[in-house]
Amino acid sequence: MYPPEIEKLINTLSRFPTVGPRTATRFAFYLLNLSDKERENVIEAISALSNISMCSLCYRSTEKEVCSICSDERRDKSTLCVVEQETDLTSIEKTKFYGGLYFIMGGTVSPLRKKDFDNVRGKELKERASQEEVKEVIIATNQNTEGESTALYIERVLKSCGVKVSRLGRGLPTGGELEYADEETLKSALKGRS
Repeated sequence: MYPPEIEKLINTLSRFPTVGPRTATRFAFYLLNLSDKERENVIEAISALSNISMCSLCYRSTEKEVCSICSDERRDKSTLCVVEQETDLTSIEKTKFYGGLYFIMGGTVSPLRKKDFDNVRGKELKERASQEEVKEVIIATNQNTEGESTALYIERVLKSCGVKVSRLGRGLPTGGELEYADEETLKSALKGRS
């Protein structure tokens, strides 16, 4: 229906989370109608992503081997907050309440798909939590089915590490996602962790 170049762009954009074919088509035509300068800015911004890697400690996006949070000497190294994805970390940081370190699982575990265990960083988490300075691990997963399954998986992984394992308080609604929670709700959840 569209020229092959536009179809290819639509197919690529439709692979983005929450973007279906209609939205991808709108995005494609938006990009097509940009000025050459504006389109070049988009291309440069996407190309600059090749300079980004993952922190060797928490798996956060960074330009260095260790991110600014993990290398910050003022952070509490005895507390490790485990989140599903980087956007969850960003939401917690916005509260300015939590002062420890993080670990990004890189996804969730579905109770019905055993292959999900290979897609998250369970082994890496166990290794990180086993470090001498870590005393508490806070599980900060979403309050939905996958988040709860992931939390149970994390608890099993950490069982032999000898660290205190706590969960966020129930200030977050069931089915809600950390990325969309307001700062006060996240503060309350961190304070009421169990």
